[in-house]
Amino acid sequence: MQALLDHEGDGAAYRIELLVSDRPCVAEERARAMGRAVCRIDFDDDAAGGELLLLLARHRAEGILLAGFLKLLPAAVCRAYRDRILNIHPALLPAFGGQGMYGHQVHEAVLRSGATLSGATIHFVNERYDEGRILAQWPVPVGPGDSADTLAARVLEVEHTLYPAAADALARAVADGWPDGGAAPSFAWCADGGAARGATLREAIVAGFGGERGAT
Repeated sequence: MQALLDHEGDGAAYRIELLVSDRPCVAEERARAMGRAVCRIDFDDDAAGGELLLLLARHRAEGILLAGFLKLLPAAVCRAYRDRILNIHPALLPAFGGQGMYGHQVHEAVLRSGATLSGATIHFVNERYDEGRILAQWPVPVGPGDSADTLAARVLEVEHTLYPAAADALARAVADGWPDGGAAPSFAWCADGGAARGATLREAIVAGFGGERGAT
């Protein structure tokens, strides 16, 4: 969440107006320090969906960015914000996703599988865990001596660049009328290994946009 807040100062098309959490977290303190509204909701309560929709309407939210949220969003929220909710996952979906796959459990599963490539995935959110349409991915090689900690650190570095860039792409698309009209967010990974050629993460992500706006 801090990376998303920090990126606002770089000319981003989005602004985080409201932070909603389901438990105490450092992000609440950071958001308050930046003068943003903060609210906590019990998502085990059947009324959570309606409560969240009222908050989003009050703050005129046009999209939702999930960060470290481990529950399913209420179906009513998914319907109201269809194709305007993003989540980030610390692996290359559809592999290593689904209920219970979060944090170090993901990286440990990657290492147990013998995979030589992991990474980060940005995807749209629907009513099922990690099954929404993929918007962007960025690969991170798995080294022979990697532990869950070392792999997590490298994936997190990519996440901190990838998520703000994807959020910016979504915000620009929404401003142009998406999803009811206008072009879809355009954000594809750079398959030619820009990072391996020594490009910085930011340069690699910019290269990864590729193609015209509206490409799927």
